[in-house]
Amino acid sequence: MFRSSVFQWLRVLAWAGAVAIPGGAHALIVPMPGWVPVNGDANIWTDSTGKCVMREERYGQAFPTFSSPEDARSFALKLQTSLDTRVDAVVTQPVDRAGSWGVLAAYDYVQAGATYRVSQLYLSDRGILRTITGSSATTGADACVNAMRDFIRYLAN
Repeated sequence: MFRSSVFQWLRVLAWAGAVAIPGGAHALIVPMPGWVPVNGDANIWTDSTGKCVMREERYGQAFPTFSSPEDARSFALKLQTSLDTRVDAVVTQPVDRAGSWGVLAAYDYVQAGATYRVSQLYLSDRGILRTITGSSATTGADACVNAMRDFIRYLAN
């Protein structure tokens, strides 16, 4: 059960990464008890139950560093419009990251009859797009969901 649910989340995360732009990866550190890299890959992490998965991706695409909440909000609105054509229940917002700004998107993604809630953080890493994406089923998810979403919303850099 654990292994199959992890691979199901990985398919959702792979799709979520495609929503951004396909590309390479960079190692993510998840400082939460019970979270481990999937198959030793420090770019993909899951909680001990396999009900939540996070992935960090780094793209070769240029991405601006937002120096104000207004700049990030402008991008967030464009991102929301773009995502609205492909997924459901899209919400975007600027997030403060120690003087620069990123954009957080949350949306529902349906695959094979199951609905997943995705949280995706868009950051500029020295002018290059980097995303941190978390996914969980909308039903049957447990305590890992709030911890994952809080990590992406407040702590991921």
